[in-house]
Amino acid sequence: MTFKEKIYRHYLQLITEKTRLLQKSLHELTESAGNETKRTAGDKHETALAMLQIEQENISRQLKETLAQKAVLEKIDPTIHTEQIVRGSLVTTNKGIFFLSIALGKATIENKLIIALSPESPLGKAMLHLQTGETCTFNGTGYMIEGVE
Repeated sequence: MTFKEKIYRHYLQLITEKTRLLQKSLHELTESAGNETKRTAGDKHETALAMLQIEQENISRQLKETLAQKAVLEKIDPTIHTEQIVRGSLVTTNKGIFFLSIALGKATIENKLIIALSPESPLGKAMLHLQTGETCTFNGTGYMIEGVE
């Protein structure tokens, strides 16, 4: 397994686990709401039910976003190598290593700090379509592209 494939699998596992936890939370809230409706009516009951519904809506929204992110990540083939930076590229720069996929933050893999970055982010947009040896500038910081996988 290549370094890029290890990175891909790490982030896929991360988003899969996040999806599972959100689904579990939503299920538990649905059960709580079902139990709440069995109790006696009253202002306290109505408030508790409204709070549960708000929480369900928030978790449903998060789950929808997470599932959309997972779908984007699953479309990436980590075995493909390109000359230009595209979605799915592993980009080594003088400022760090970036995995252009979805915004999932930092991870340490094989003692190297990796940043999962969306190509729609400002830095991701600046890097798109560059090749090894080219540079881009973001917020006054220059990024020299040292390698593209």
